[in-house]
Amino acid sequence: MLKYLPHFCLLPLLFGLGGCDQIGPTRLDRDQSDYSRALTSSGKQQTLLNVVRLRYADTPGFLDTTQLISGYQLQRNISAGIGTYSLASRPYGGASVQLQESPTFTFQPVTGDAYAQSFLRPLPPGNLLPLAMGGLPIDVLFRLAVQSINLINNAAALGGDVGRGSPVFFDLIHDLRLLQVAGLLGIQLERGPDATGKDPTADRVFLSIASTDDPAMAQVVHEVRQILGMAQNDERVEVVYGGGRPRAGQIRLLTRTILGVLGQIAYQIDVPQEDITSGRTRPRIRLIGRETKPIVVIHVTRERPLSVFSWTTYNHKYYWIADDDYDSKLAFTMLQILLELSKTSKGPSTIVTIPVNG
Repeated sequence: MLKYLPHFCLLPLLFGLGGCDQIGPTRLDRDQSDYSRALTSSGKQQTLLNVVRLRYADTPGFLDTTQLISGYQLQRNISAGIGTYSLASRPYGGASVQLQESPTFTFQPVTGDAYAQSFLRPLPPGNLLPLAMGGLPIDVLFRLAVQSINLINNAAALGGDVGRGSPVFFDLIHDLRLLQVAGLLGIQLERGPDATGKDPTADRVFLSIASTDDPAMAQVVHEVRQILGMAQNDERVEVVYGGGRPRAGQIRLLTRTILGVLGQIAYQIDVPQEDITSGRTRPRIRLIGRETKPIVVIHVTRERPLSVFSWTTYNHKYYWIADDDYDSKLAFTMLQILLELSKTSKGPSTIVTIPVNG
């Protein structure tokens, strides 16, 4: 029996050390992917919930996850020995391994100055237009974040004809998308004095529309330049923030705040008629012209949906975006990008830390 003692004592050791295979790089790789998916999913759900809240004139709330700490503790106990009995000597031993996970999540409510800077400040054209340079569809971008181009209005979270927007706006962004796909639309950022001349280090934004020999695209170029008030021999115009009639060589872009973007999506939700009749909310915006479909189609049901891109609950109903609705998913993803773009590093003092013990 004694000849098997070394092997017997080695087994608990191997058993205890085997638990190390799941610690370190393996855990890092898995946890990074899992937490990334969880953060993205919770972010989409929070955004969708705030859109629904605005639909019912409820107060939106934003909570940022500022820190994730995922801690692991591995405890191993190994014992071995030889017991002497009256008849024989027998080896004995034992081993135990305990793995404890203790993640800690830190949340930060967005309030005060951070709230004003992130959600109540209009998106600067110098931050907005470069997104189109990165390949985001300019028509979707403008539908989300631009309220007017010169005197041409996008739909707004208002009733009546003003809220429905101008058909010319949707024709314009459709043509801009055609130019973007054809490679005839360009955006340049230059460092120089702003339109008022007060800030010599401001980023000036220029929109360029190149000429082409393609007859079909040449007609689109002609129409876009005409709508924007550009001379037909001009290929570049400066983009400045603001509404109203522009000066020569400029177009005025009145951008929205993030709350304005959320509200625009909110008032296009087709809610149950009973909620409108009871006075809990108002009828949705009815778009006119080329675009009559909501930019993000949000469904409302009393049963939990199955195949969804994102979903949330409000007032005992499910609000969700279908997973097979590519256009709505793209617009909602761009909304998430705009939310990240608008965030400021200034944070409030209130921090909510939640330790989670499984």
